[in-house]
Amino acid sequence: MIDGHRLTLYLRTNCSLCDCVLQELMPYKQQYGFQLELIDIDTNPPLIQKYGEKIPVLEGDGKEIFHFFLDPDALDSYFATI
Repeated sequence: MIDGHRLTLYLRTNCSLCDCVLQELMPYKQQYGFQLELIDIDTNPPLIQKYGEKIPVLEGDGKEIFHFFLDPDALDSYFATI
């Protein structure tokens, strides 16, 4: 368990992919014990420019773990390295 570790999910309101990834992340959140910060990119013009349509994006320690769809292997690999 990685208590206190924070991951950031960049998303948009009314985004079905974002909603799906958020829901799919919940079992991993329970398994690994990380905190999840949600950031709506539409409230931040630099983030809109950075991510555009490439959302949702999950980041940890400033590095992209996956985008568009939950990637269980990428998430497991990320936690294996911290």
